[in-house]
Amino acid sequence: MTKKPHETTRLAKFIERRVLELKPKKTQAEIAVEAGYVNQNMITMIKQGSTKVALDRVPALAKALDCDPAFLMRLALEQAIGSTGAEAVLEVFGDPVTSNELAWLDAIRDASGNTDPRLTSRSQLTIRTMFGR
Repeated sequence: MTKKPHETTRLAKFIERRVLELKPKKTQAEIAVEAGYVNQNMITMIKQGSTKVALDRVPALAKALDCDPAFLMRLALEQAIGSTGAEAVLEVFGDPVTSNELAWLDAIRDASGNTDPRLTSRSQLTIRTMFGR
């Protein structure tokens, strides 16, 4: 069996999972149309890793997948230029913050009374424990 060039990327795996999660709400064909793909098989090709997501498609695809565009862009960058290249881009331009991450930040600010608390080893351990890591 021939290995597809992008089948092991985090983006391919993420899109496969999102399509399954959205199945009760919309079909894969509807997702493709919403993302602006003329060929409705593009979502299948992306999930299987036979093609990349073009970076200019990320905003529309994120909307169609009902996911954060900053998160999807990070995955698409990694797929497009490799993890080292993506890290370099993020180092220069900064790491995009997703809307979910921003909500966490707002909750921290609220809980701390906007005191700008340092991330201590104890608080970091608490966060890791919350996520089972």
